Amino acid sequence: IAHAVEALYAKEANPIVTMMALEAIGVLYEALPIIADEPGNRDARAKALYGAWLCGICLGSVGMSLHHKLCHTIGGTFDLPHAETHTIVLPHALAYNAPAIPDVMESLSQRLKTDDPARALYDLAGRIGAKRALRDLGMLESGIETVTDRALSNPYWNPQPLERAPLHGLISRAYAGDAPRVDGA
Repeated sequence: IAHAVEALYAKEANPIVTMMALEAIGVLYEALPIIADEPGNRDARAKALYGAWLCGICLGSVGMSLHHKLCHTIGGTFDLPHAETHTIVLPHALAYNAPAIPDVMESLSQRLKTDDPARALYDLAGRIGAKRALRDLGMLESGIETVTDRALSNPYWNPQPLERAPLHGLISRAYAGDAPRVDGA
C-alpha cells in the first residue's frame, strides 16, 4: 500500500498511475481484513495479489518521498524488517504530508470511505494484527534522533517541507505506536 500511497503525491504523478494507485489501495484495504480472518479465502487472496501487483507498477513508475526515506533509513540503520517498518510508518508519513496534498487526501477519503485516511491505515494495521510501533520491532528510543538527523541530512523530494520538530514528532509517534496526527507536531 505504501508504494501506491506515495505514488499519489509523487513529483511524477500522472492520471494513469493515480488510477492504479487508488485501485491498489482500495483492493488491499478490503482484502487484507478478509485474509486475516479467513486465510484460505482464495477470492480475497486473488484481490490482494492484484493490488500488490498494481503497487509494484506504481513503485516502478514514479519516485518515492518521505515515507520511503524514513523506512530505508530506519530499516538500514537498525536492521528492522522492511514490510513491517513500512506498515508502521505509512500512516504517520501520510498525516505529515496531508496539509500539502488536499486533493490526494480527498481521493483517499473517498476510496477508503473515511474522513481520515491516515487513521484508517493505522486502524487497518491493528485490525489485521500488524505491529504499529517501531519499538515492537526492536528500535530503541534513542534511534528517534538518529533517524531525524539522517532523514534531514539527505532528504528525498517531498510535497510537505521537512522540518525538524514535526519530523521528530512523526518518528516519535511511529516509535511509540501512537495514532498519526495531521498537525505534524
